[in-house]
Amino acid sequence: MESEKLINIVVDALEEIKAHHIDVIDVSKITSLFGSIIIASADSTRQTKSLADNVQEKVKAAGGKIYGTEGEQSGEWMLVDLGDAVVHIMLPAVREHYNLEGLWSRRKH
Repeated sequence: MESEKLINIVVDALEEIKAHHIDVIDVSKITSLFGSIIIASADSTRQTKSLADNVQEKVKAAGGKIYGTEGEQSGEWMLVDLGDAVVHIMLPAVREHYNLEGLWSRRKH
């Protein structure tokens, strides 16, 4: 599946379940493992799980593949591996603590 199409499907799926602060970071020049990181915030562990489920459903329906998921136990930070994109759905405190945006921005230099 084309990267831009995959990103649009993911962002639409996140917006549908009311994720907020959705960031798409192009990391294709930093790593060859994947092209994009998509980070979104959720208001509760229930919402992180719902968002991750919706992303998986929409990607599968569009013919994409899910390579793996992590974080189902706690729900504070869910990861969905889509191959060319990795989706991180986090509670705000967890997102602030790990600061993935800052980590990947620093790696560009």
